[in-house]
Amino acid sequence: MGTLFVGGALSVTLVALAYPSMLGVTKVSTSPDRVIANTQWGPLTEGDRDFVVKVRAAGLWEYPVGQLAEKKGQSKAVLIAGKHLIDGHAALDATVRKVGPMLNITIPNKPSPQQQGFINTLTADQGKQFDKDFANILRVTHGSIFNTIAKIRSTTRNTLVRALADQANATVLDHITVMEQTGLVDFPQVLFQETTPPKLPATDLTPPPPAAGEPEVVLTAPPDTTTQPPVLPGETPTASATPQVG
Repeated sequence: MGTLFVGGALSVTLVALAYPSMLGVTKVSTSPDRVIANTQWGPLTEGDRDFVVKVRAAGLWEYPVGQLAEKKGQSKAVLIAGKHLIDGHAALDATVRKVGPMLNITIPNKPSPQQQGFINTLTADQGKQFDKDFANILRVTHGSIFNTIAKIRSTTRNTLVRALADQANATVLDHITVMEQTGLVDFPQVLFQETTPPKLPATDLTPPPPAAGEPEVVLTAPPDTTTQPPVLPGETPTASATPQVG
């Protein structure tokens, strides 16, 4: 199923957790190009819907991992990277919680089993091992999805999905950059993981739907956040709505 090497040594056997990504490793849609709704913001396809759901799921695991980095990080660069995860995904989450209801998309309150496994792995890590696994796992996940976001951005006909893709693209690039700035990324192994993902069942990649009546989870931006969600089509710009990255 694949392994992830860090620091030149085998660090984590990923097994079913080997290749989480922002949007998953396989297409959840049976037909990503099939139009499932015609909205005032343009046609909505299965691929568009899955993109919105998976962006939400990404925040549900990367945000708490960012909090772990702020508590457990051994280097300043890892502490900074943790802050970027929190800032970036709080802003993305604010957008996706608007876009979901506008497009009649049910968004999850929990990450996929695969993503939860990464939280568990990093929760168990201690000391410098945490820093190494954090930098490499997050570099794989963000690097693997970069081209997928670009595809959504270039093909969607829905202006809300397009705005979310713009924000996700900027956020992912920022997170790739801060992971690399830790100096801990093992590029040969990371690139291997990105280009030879294991085949995982859809159940491992799919976040569970929220239970009836379950309160919506909100990823709260920190008081000193420097990242703001963008203005969506039809919204009135405000002084605090200027999009920024990390």
